[in-house]
Amino acid sequence: MDRTRQVTLMYFITHLGHIFFLYPGNIISSTEEAHWIPIMVGYFVHLTAITIYMKGLSYIGKRDIVALFLGSGKIISVLILLPVALYTLMMCIISIRGYAEVMSIVFLSNTPLWAIMLFLLCISTYLAMKGMQAMLRTGVLICIICLPVIAFFTGYSFQNVDWHYVFPLVHNASFLTNRQYLESMFAFTGSFLFLGFVQPYGRYRMRSIVVASLALLPFFLLSVYIPVLVFGQATAATMNFPYITALDTIYIPWLMFDRITLFLFLCLIMFALMFLGMVLWSTACIISRSFPVFKLPVTLIVLSALIFAVCLIIPDWKEFESLFWWNTYLRFYVLFSLPLATFIMGYRLHRKGDVNVLEV
Repeated sequence: MDRTRQVTLMYFITHLGHIFFLYPGNIISSTEEAHWIPIMVGYFVHLTAITIYMKGLSYIGKRDIVALFLGSGKIISVLILLPVALYTLMMCIISIRGYAEVMSIVFLSNTPLWAIMLFLLCISTYLAMKGMQAMLRTGVLICIICLPVIAFFTGYSFQNVDWHYVFPLVHNASFLTNRQYLESMFAFTGSFLFLGFVQPYGRYRMRSIVVASLALLPFFLLSVYIPVLVFGQATAATMNFPYITALDTIYIPWLMFDRITLFLFLCLIMFALMFLGMVLWSTACIISRSFPVFKLPVTLIVLSALIFAVCLIIPDWKEFESLFWWNTYLRFYVLFSLPLATFIMGYRLHRKGDVNVLEV
C-alpha cells in the first residue's frame, strides 16, 4: 500500500512542532548577525543525513531498521540500537518537560506542572498504543486542521517587522563551536527516525520526503528572522521563546480574540503530541523487538511511567537546559552514525541479493 502522503505529512508536522519553540532562541543566541548562515548549515547537514538514511532504507525492502540491525548480529545491534533507544527516550523526557513549561507560561499558569506533563504523556502514550497506521492517519487530519492556521499567523507576523534588522548578511563561522548552536541541532534530529519503521506498513516515495524537507526551510528561516526583525538582535537574544513573543505583537482589529498566540500554540502542541507518540512507539519497538519477553503495550506503559518520574525529578529550567545539553552527544550520534550504518548495512544486503531496491 502506498503511504507517501501520510508519511510525508507526518515528517512535515513533527518537524514543525520543534521549529518554533527553542530553535529560534538557540540560533539568535549563537550569532549576532547573518542568522541565515547557521540555519543553512544545519539544514544541509539534515538534508545530507536523511538522503543517506533513505538511500540505505531503499535497500532493505520491507524490513525496518530494527530487523536490519538485529539480523546483523548482537554486537552490532547493541552498538547501534541501544544509543538510538536512549536518545529517543531522552527526547521524550526533554520534549514533555519543555512543552509543559511553555504551556504553563503561555496559558496554563495556574495549572500544576505535573498535571500538564501527565496530560501530554497520556495522550502521546494513547497515540503510541494505536500503532503506526493510526498515527499516520491522525497526522493527515491534524495537517488539514492546523496548517491553514499556521500559514495565516505566519503571514500576519510580518505586521511589525523592520527590514533594516536583516543586515548584515555576512558573518564568520564562529557559531559552529557555540553551545547554543550545537543545541539547536535538535530541530533536525529525532523526527526523521520514524522513516526507518514505516516500510513494513507500506511503501512511500522517498523523493517526497526531500520535497517536504525543502518546504520546511522557509519555516526555519521565518522562526528566527521574524523575532529578529520585530525586536532586533539584542532584544530577541534575551528571550527564551522569541518567536512566540513576537506573535504577541500582532494586532488584528477584526478578530475578537485578544491572545491569538493560543491558536498557533495549540496547533504546535498537536504536532508535538504526534512527535511524542511516534517517538514513544519507536522506542518501545526497539526494546520489545530486541527483548521479546517485553510485549509492546507493557513496554509503552513502563516507558511512560519512567518518563513521568524523570520529568518530575527535573526541578527547574536551569536543570532542564543542562539535560538538554547533555543530550547533544547522543543527538550527533543519531544524526551521523545511524544514517551511515543504515546505508552500509542496507547496501551489504543489496549486494548479497537479499532484497530488492525500493523506489527512491
